[in-house]
Amino acid sequence: MTAPLTIAELKKLAKRRVPKMFFEYADSGSWTESTYIANEADFKKIQLRQRVLVDMSNRSLETRMVGQTVSMPVALAPTGLTGMQHADGEMLAARAAEEFGIPFTLSTMSICSIEDVASVTKKPFWFQLYVMKDRDFVIDLINRAKAAKCSALVLTADLQILGQRHNDLRNGLTAPPKLIPKHMWQVAMRPRWCLDMMRTKRRSFGNVIGHAKNVTSLASLAGWTHEQFDPKLSWSDVGWIKEHWGGPLIIKGILDVEDAKAAVNTGADAIIVSNHGGRQLDGAPSSISMLPKIVDAVGDKIEVHVDGGIRSGQDVLKAVALGAKGTFIGRPFLYGLGAMGKEGVTRALEIIRNELDLSMALCGKRDIKSVDREIIAEV
Repeated sequence: MTAPLTIAELKKLAKRRVPKMFFEYADSGSWTESTYIANEADFKKIQLRQRVLVDMSNRSLETRMVGQTVSMPVALAPTGLTGMQHADGEMLAARAAEEFGIPFTLSTMSICSIEDVASVTKKPFWFQLYVMKDRDFVIDLINRAKAAKCSALVLTADLQILGQRHNDLRNGLTAPPKLIPKHMWQVAMRPRWCLDMMRTKRRSFGNVIGHAKNVTSLASLAGWTHEQFDPKLSWSDVGWIKEHWGGPLIIKGILDVEDAKAAVNTGADAIIVSNHGGRQLDGAPSSISMLPKIVDAVGDKIEVHVDGGIRSGQDVLKAVALGAKGTFIGRPFLYGLGAMGKEGVTRALEIIRNELDLSMALCGKRDIKSVDREIIAEV
């Protein structure tokens, strides 16, 4: 089979190989999905300036994100239930990212645990933190991340309450799937996925079960998760998180200029301009449309990254041109993982790197660190 040439081709392949409930979990937005759609559509509206007869040799995509050298300005975003797209998914994706020279960010709501990922990687990865009402559990998560030598903590700020995602409700999403006829049929229709899942012991939330109070089974986990996301989380909580962590802190979920300024005042090292992939407030603006405004507002007071809607290397280039020091990709690597396992994650990164490199050259630039708004066409 010819290797996939685009993220869209990986998506089609993943849809054929991953059970419906898990594919749609990764691929859906909240409510009408207008923000999810806008995240992609607004990238397409941005045009690049074609430049000619310039030296395009000796190009470099290497840069730095939160003090760490990266082979290109891309990190794998924290995504829940990654290990349900493919068996041991977080471990496979982390290894692919490490080999590629970019950061991998493990979600609190991952299938593979912090310790699982640490056992298969040689370099530090990043850990994403959801703040729960049980502060002892939160501190334990931070301590486990430190013990695993994670090199940055990503605090998600936009999930105090869960946005409603219709597909998850219709599908009756659980990890692992409940043994009901609908789920059994979905799994049976994906025999390769099923066989891989039978070979692993990692089928539920590895960072939670056995660590959170009174959560020892899937049944107790469901109630705990519903109750534990903390709607009272506020800017005043960032200080104690930063103090307990003691390392680089990134705040994810900033979509407003005033919130960006507030993040600067916390002493955080970076922010991620994000609407949670269109999975929280439907009707919110796209991430890329807010990026230039936030960059202009905070200047060089804090490092600015972006996620949401990135489906190509050209999208990465546009984000960097508009001021992002780094980008995060979630769905693109999940499509690759669901389609082809670790090889698929690597393929997704190869696609993005190739498009980024060639597009940068055709815009007349040789070094990603020199890319700025000059390459954006005026329309």
